[in-house]
Amino acid sequence: MTRQTVSSALDAMSIDRSETSTDAGPVRRQIPGTELRVHPLALGCNAFGWTATGEDSIDILDAHRELGGNFLDTADSFAAGRSEVIIGSWLRSRGARAETVVATKIGRNLDNPGLSQRSIVAAVEASLVRLGTDYLDLLYFHFDDTTIALEESLVAVDALVRAGKVRYLGASNFSAERLMEARVLSAVGLPKVVAAETPYNLVHRAELEKEIAVVARAQNLAVMPGFALAHGFLAGAFRTKAAAAGTARGQLAAVYLRRRSLRVLAVIDRIAAAHAAEPASIALAWLLARPNVVAPVAGAGRADQVRSLVAAADIRLSFDDQRDLDRVSTY
Repeated sequence: MTRQTVSSALDAMSIDRSETSTDAGPVRRQIPGTELRVHPLALGCNAFGWTATGEDSIDILDAHRELGGNFLDTADSFAAGRSEVIIGSWLRSRGARAETVVATKIGRNLDNPGLSQRSIVAAVEASLVRLGTDYLDLLYFHFDDTTIALEESLVAVDALVRAGKVRYLGASNFSAERLMEARVLSAVGLPKVVAAETPYNLVHRAELEKEIAVVARAQNLAVMPGFALAHGFLAGAFRTKAAAAGTARGQLAAVYLRRRSLRVLAVIDRIAAAHAAEPASIALAWLLARPNVVAPVAGAGRADQVRSLVAAADIRLSFDDQRDLDRVSTY
């Protein structure tokens, strides 16, 4: 598929994300094919128990909730399960389970690796215990496991859905081909993949736009961009090698400290100044305007960083803003 073909397809796309808001609450977007209505920012919880202490993580969760957030994104492998434990403790202490959409990923925890039937069932049971809940709103396969027939994995999830332990299924880091195979299998009654999480941001566009975006449109999949802020680079947190040195996240962001990516950040800075907004809000607002995107996944290391993430839902980029960001970030 050529770049021109993909570009034309993207330009022609439109999706009804059932975006609603009332005076009583913040904007919510419905994940197509589900009853789930989520805030357009999924709080990434991979820092919990890793670069954010348990106390800091609780503060981040509180700030997210107070600002209207209701969508948490974690995994059984984040901090070897510690992220789920922290979230579970917070859900219980705040009585927030019913109002919170919890998404977790399985397949990379060393205790239950891969996507065999045994691993899936054991991983979900373990996540339920850590999260202190009876059900998962959205279960992601964290990465594809090509050593296991996809049908076997879906049969395992089907049993969990029937038992009321999983509501909906998503796929993280799946190829377009495997997403299409999953849809074929759903036609015979196996669980349907309703959401695709994949790395996507202003300095990492090609992976999604070349093929996965077209499949998402054809299947009406919710796209959840992972690494939406490129490890903090698009938030302006790491502008020099010196700033990136010495922290785990900075080392991941350092790969973007090159001329092309810094030009993208310069345009973000200019647009952020015009909107009186933070760079992170602009980078996320661009994603929210993309086809099929329901909620970018972005995390925070401190509670005071959450506001700029949630604020993206209220920013409407102009045609010129979007054009300038598209041009400077084109792969």
